[in-house]
Amino acid sequence: MTRHIKLIASDMDGTLLDESGMVPAETYDLILELKEHGVHFAASSGRRYDRLCEFFAPIKDSMDFVASNGAQVYADGVQIDREVYSHLAIRHLARTVAMFPNMHLALFDRTKSYLLDDEDIFVREVDKDLPNAERIYELPSPKVNIIKATIFCDDGNVMDNAYVLQRELGDLFTFAPSGNSYIDAMQPGVSKASGIALLMDHYGIERDEAMAFGDAMNDYEIIRFVGTGCAMANGRPALQAVADRVVGCNVDHAVQTEMRRVLESLR
Repeated sequence: MTRHIKLIASDMDGTLLDESGMVPAETYDLILELKEHGVHFAASSGRRYDRLCEFFAPIKDSMDFVASNGAQVYADGVQIDREVYSHLAIRHLARTVAMFPNMHLALFDRTKSYLLDDEDIFVREVDKDLPNAERIYELPSPKVNIIKATIFCDDGNVMDNAYVLQRELGDLFTFAPSGNSYIDAMQPGVSKASGIALLMDHYGIERDEAMAFGDAMNDYEIIRFVGTGCAMANGRPALQAVADRVVGCNVDHAVQTEMRRVLESLR
């Protein structure tokens, strides 16, 4: 017997957001109506929690968040998990990235972005803005809780660069290309999938009752983990290959269309 969907998780850039990098207005009402029918909605993103709250300001208290690639998890407005990077691992990461002139490291705590190179080097892609950016010349103190690390590749060759980083530091990080120029350095065992698993445990939801949407390789784990993993038609071919379904493009509001289908099945 097929279970009803009780949790929907969606990536942001290239997935839920439109071509202008905005949340389509219809999304808010869909999330609220889903909640009325007992379906939780979670924004699942590499973005930090504070930035996600800005996107969903009108309804942020009526949804959940798997932010910073699973390092920040919020359910019912309460933080149920925060995963902090090892300072020693960050030192190894910074040392390795510095070996390659085409790579540039950015670190994030709860509110700031720390750039290990001049700010104008970093391209502010629609999916990787750098809020409260601060140029630093030494690594943040161990007292600073780093919750996210990403590498900007000025040559745009994220696949080759991710391979190099994985070979150098695969015992400390998993490297997932995100967008056209960034590689997320993810802590072992911490991903969007680990974050969504915490939400499922919090609400008592089974894997076959969860649905997720994504377009990039940092969505790989969550697409494989949930019962219904949906890759975007504009997403990476490898993600489409392992997804249960390939839906339309973000510019056509495909996630919102699927949300309406879930609602129709519950009415």
